[in-house]
Amino acid sequence: MTNALSEMLQTRDWLMADGATGTILFNMGLQSGDSPELWNVDHPDRIATLYQGAVDAGSDLFLTNSFGGTSARLKLHDAQDRVRELNRAAAEIGREVADKADRKVIVAGSMGPTGEIMAPMGTLTHESAVEMFHEQAEALKEGGADVVWVETISAPEEYAAAAEGARLAGIAWCGTMSFDTAGRTMMGFTSADLAALVEKIDPAPIAYGANCGVGASDLLRTVLGFRAAGSERPIIAKGNAGIPKYHDGHIHYDGTPELMARYAVMARDAGAKIIGGCCGTTPEHLRAMRAALEETPRGDAPTLDQITEELGGFSSGSDGTDGEGPKRSRGGRRRSRA
Repeated sequence: MTNALSEMLQTRDWLMADGATGTILFNMGLQSGDSPELWNVDHPDRIATLYQGAVDAGSDLFLTNSFGGTSARLKLHDAQDRVRELNRAAAEIGREVADKADRKVIVAGSMGPTGEIMAPMGTLTHESAVEMFHEQAEALKEGGADVVWVETISAPEEYAAAAEGARLAGIAWCGTMSFDTAGRTMMGFTSADLAALVEKIDPAPIAYGANCGVGASDLLRTVLGFRAAGSERPIIAKGNAGIPKYHDGHIHYDGTPELMARYAVMARDAGAKIIGGCCGTTPEHLRAMRAALEETPRGDAPTLDQITEELGGFSSGSDGTDGEGPKRSRGGRRRSRA
């Protein structure tokens, strides 16, 4: 399937994605428990500012404000009948921002998890999940998204359902999982498992990888796991800006722009081709990441010890690919972030 992202990947050594959505919107006044997707129609100027911040910081692609845009998630806000309206608006705002940029910028329609458990462990059937993702993908495509971007998935069944929804909508897709439980997703999937899965899905994603999780170190270890699996498909790395800390009633991420710049270069050298940030990553972080990627020569893939030295210790001693269960963290010395 020919699309703008595939064409860009063929001509570039790396692409920079965007950063956080929720972090930025909370800074703009979004309240805990509110639906960010409602802002696509209630405050479109703020969503345009969100997208523009990533473009101005050097991102080659940004995700739309539609992470919770399935009917299952919108039902929590009595907006389950507004899937088309809210997702289309998210993409339309993005299309306008991208089209006025002085370079090619990709609009990626974000599709997050439904929040429900897939059968047989839960009640969400494959058919129902496909229907929800198809509805969302159609709306994002209608609004002008270049691709849909499935993210923060834990279950392979949901990942596959989202892929089928994209196929039915006739739009190319990318997909990331969140490896936040001793190197695995919450449903026990490892980096090696995902690398094998993407080669079995039809159509396969343009790119696949990891987002969110528990910190930049863990995410880079997962990227190395993808690389070790031998897949030549482009890898995505979208790590959080450090570790979340609760302070004065708010969640703050302790990763500085300097740390995220080091993470970006190491992610590229580890094998990632699309590199961005997730929770806590602001335009300030993105500018530092872009500068580091442009100015730092490509190097060898980092070792686990080098990752620990540069970015801090892992949250667990194993990434799950060795067949071992959770182990004690390796610890390791963290360089000053001042």
